[in-house]
Amino acid sequence: MDFINLETPALILDVDRVTANANRMLAHCKSKGVFLRPHVKTPKSTKVAKIATGGRMGGITVSTLAEAEYFANAGFDDILYAVGITPNKFNRVASISEATGKSLVLTVDSTAMAQAVADRALGNPVMIEIDCGESRGGLSQDDLALLDIARILGPQFRGIMSHAGHSYGTDQMAQVKKIAQEEIAAAVAAAERIRATGQPVSVVSVGSTPTVLHAQDFSGITEVRAGIYLLCDLSQYGRNICSLDDIALTVLATVIGHNKGAGVLTVDAGALAMSKDIGANNFLPEAKFGWLCDVETLAPLGLAIDIVHQEHGSVKIDDPVVFDQLPVGSMVRILPGHACLTAAGGYGEYHLTDGRIWARQDGW
Repeated sequence: MDFINLETPALILDVDRVTANANRMLAHCKSKGVFLRPHVKTPKSTKVAKIATGGRMGGITVSTLAEAEYFANAGFDDILYAVGITPNKFNRVASISEATGKSLVLTVDSTAMAQAVADRALGNPVMIEIDCGESRGGLSQDDLALLDIARILGPQFRGIMSHAGHSYGTDQMAQVKKIAQEEIAAAVAAAERIRATGQPVSVVSVGSTPTVLHAQDFSGITEVRAGIYLLCDLSQYGRNICSLDDIALTVLATVIGHNKGAGVLTVDAGALAMSKDIGANNFLPEAKFGWLCDVETLAPLGLAIDIVHQEHGSVKIDDPVVFDQLPVGSMVRILPGHACLTAAGGYGEYHLTDGRIWARQDGW
């Protein structure tokens, strides 16, 4: 692709890598006997979602109502909104369902929200979120409210979901496997408690990319959710979840300044373009805010964005020769530390490595 005339920063997508990543996960889940409900909050693209599902127009996960509306308008059905619903979003949920005729599945983790959903009579299927150890959202599998929520929802109740986000807190595969089995055990136990009251539980859903890839036994699980595997990033690379050749998302940036006295090279990809997330540094300290790479080959140049300002990325230079190798006006592609937040930067579109442009959905 001819990058030279692109305005930067720009979001670059390698569709061949996305497709390879998607096909591996689809084959893996098929071999484990579980349905894959891809999380498409990061790519935010109908074309990527179709690759992720293998062409199926349903069974996806989203994190914003803007995404839900975008995918429903494109014809996707059975869309799980995997964020706890609240009454101030009911009107939009209703309008999406009415305008598209597609099923939007909601999530609750309290009797108050279950009652609010029931009182509003939205009619949407509802999942109960279980906390399997991350302590972010969800109920304990032993919480008495679990049975009350299922009873309140009645026929709207679809099943149980959990998310082992704490699996990203380690690079040790033995620990990831342990977390995966704990997540599965918690979700299955919650489902069994509800079934014991005579109420059916049709879906038991778990997932994160590490746990889906490394769980040993999915007994009792009907579906899994994962998302970052589609694009990958330095966080996943540092945790041994992917290789550098799997990273399908990069940011095209331009060198906009040299401060030779300070030993700093500046690119036009700062905090808004890359995000300020430094989670990749936990297991890959040299990741900083992203690795600078050759535009065409994507070979790392041994440089990273060390400091981000709103629109500026500062790269510390130890060898003055680099200033000659990367003159002002030259371009680099940057491997992101956390693709989810980089992609959420408001780019509006993908520039594909084959020259095409794909639309995407930003906002809430």
